[in-house]
Amino acid sequence: MSLWQRLLKRLEAIAEHRTNRFRLNSLKGFVSLFLVGTVLSVALAACSGGTGSNSSTEGPSASPVAATKNNVELTLVSFAVTKAAHEAIIPKFVEQWKKDHNQTVVFRQSYGGSGSQTRAVIDGLEADIVHLALAGDTQKIEKAGLIQPGWEKEVPNNGIVSKSVAALITRSGNPKGIKTWEDLAKDDVKMITADPKTSGIARWNFLALWNSVIKTGGDEAKATEFVTKVYNNVPVLTKDAREATDAFAKQGQGDVLINYENEVILAQQKGEKVDYIVPDVNISIDNPIAVVDKNVDKHGTREVAEGFVKFLYTPEAQEEFVKLGFRPANEEVAQTKAATDKFPKVKTLGTVSEFGGWEAIDQKFFTDGGVFDKIQAQKRR
Repeated sequence: MSLWQRLLKRLEAIAEHRTNRFRLNSLKGFVSLFLVGTVLSVALAACSGGTGSNSSTEGPSASPVAATKNNVELTLVSFAVTKAAHEAIIPKFVEQWKKDHNQTVVFRQSYGGSGSQTRAVIDGLEADIVHLALAGDTQKIEKAGLIQPGWEKEVPNNGIVSKSVAALITRSGNPKGIKTWEDLAKDDVKMITADPKTSGIARWNFLALWNSVIKTGGDEAKATEFVTKVYNNVPVLTKDAREATDAFAKQGQGDVLINYENEVILAQQKGEKVDYIVPDVNISIDNPIAVVDKNVDKHGTREVAEGFVKFLYTPEAQEEFVKLGFRPANEEVAQTKAATDKFPKVKTLGTVSEFGGWEAIDQKFFTDGGVFDKIQAQKRR
């Protein structure tokens, strides 16, 4: 007879006994009820523990808190070109975290255009960590109340974990003889780029063009004149960087494409022949990492999320970024032979901070009626 059957039989006997002994005083009745409750509690405890200690983390009766002690899931949302780097880095982190904390980390990963990823997180994609193309996108998530102010001070380099510069990709053999930014303003040169109103990388492209004038002694009037000439040479503005690359590489449009240096290096590693130039005057394309505070607190994943972000700054992780074409944020790694051999030295490097930060840049250049809209309005018909 099972434990539950014995318990029910015992309760029936007690109930019958109490019916026959209706003259018992109230004290005895209370004692009887107390004993029934005690028997029931003991039986329930025995049943719940019947599968033994092995069920404490895996059995159906294990609590969510207990389960998270051995397993945790992180959602990483990043811009598209970081995918190869993260796929190399994540297994190293998982192995190290398991060794140090005896906890298995499973990653859910999402890659796409930085602007699209930003909107997805704001609209409800519950990222624990965001690695985006520009700090302006991270700041939008902050303004939505998902990331606490001061996120960039929580980690090294103001939150910048990977870097690149702008590269000019030409047709094979560079038939138009493109060597500098100035060559993009020539009448016979057609340039392919995405629309900075919709693409993060296109904003970097615009800023690189503007910066090339300012860093060589030109004023804003000269910069406006130059950038207007260049955008006059853009036959169509694509929605995002991937469409721009397809227009250039697959559809044969244009003479030159502006892209991240790391994208060019990755393409070469895949066996593609790519002719490109890294101009001596350039812009530091800085990609920030941040923990999404509201989501990690909701998921109970803050410790491991912060651990992953910290891991991305280690030499081990930074070396993986280098292998896949990103300039390292870790200065120790930046001085290694692997890094100095891979990346041509840039003589004059501009930074976002020199232009007042992304909020000021967006307000000046990319809001409705800003500099970019005015340049577009002046384009030749």
